[in-house]
Amino acid sequence: MLLSMTGFGAARLQDDRWTVEVEVRAVNNRHLKLSARISEPYSVLEPELERLVREHVRRGTVQLGLRVDRPRKAEDYRLNTVALASYRDQLRALESGPVPLSALLSLPGVVEERRGPVGDPHDDWPALSSLVAEALGQLQRTRAEEGRAMADELLSLASQAADHLERIAARGPEVIAAYHDRLTARVQGLIEAKGVSIEPRDLIREVAILAERADVAEEITRLRAHFAQFVAVVAEPESAGRKLEFIVQEMGRETNTIGSKANDVEITRDVVAIKGLLEKIRELIQNIE
Repeated sequence: MLLSMTGFGAARLQDDRWTVEVEVRAVNNRHLKLSARISEPYSVLEPELERLVREHVRRGTVQLGLRVDRPRKAEDYRLNTVALASYRDQLRALESGPVPLSALLSLPGVVEERRGPVGDPHDDWPALSSLVAEALGQLQRTRAEEGRAMADELLSLASQAADHLERIAARGPEVIAAYHDRLTARVQGLIEAKGVSIEPRDLIREVAILAERADVAEEITRLRAHFAQFVAVVAEPESAGRKLEFIVQEMGRETNTIGSKANDVEITRDVVAIKGLLEKIRELIQNIE
């Protein structure tokens, strides 16, 4: 089953103790790269997070956000009476009237936030890892859904390219026969115009030389095998983007050889069509894990 390298997953937990939100996004990359944004003091858990991500993702850039908020308590806030008195005295020196307390409370440094110690972040790892795994599971489902659509498109493109290959295979004998007819007509013209003669074996030898140079049967056989392997890899249980990249590279090599050996307009058209389809396949494979 093919997996796309792009996807999104999220999970959320809220209770009296805390609110935890996890978001995971994945985009293309030839290798696995993790970019994490983690609320303090949980950044120390990044190695564990990376190990968990590697259990689900093999290729791509993964952007993971882990946000942890705890409920506010009355003891978390404290008035800085020194700053408050300083502001009050300075404002009284500037104005004759009383200074509203609400105006003072909004000034910088008057209200101090003092959060209590969280404890060891590793003690919270079992709960956090379960939530991250849930988000990664959702990510996998979106990647698999897109992967199925991509597999259908890849098989369609490969089938179209295989059809062009079969037209090339059918055209090959016609090219040799047409060359034989052209060469025979040319020789007969020379005989009539110049009164020269030519041995039939010489004519056969020339046709044989062209047939050997233009013979693409071996390339066609290998390209057929590549198409069959391509279809089999798409259907494999595990996503195999790199294997598909290699197969398409070999397809391109055989197609180029056919184009350079076959001196025929119709075959050239089919070769160009195959190259165009292979390019579309390459673009899709770049997004497959």
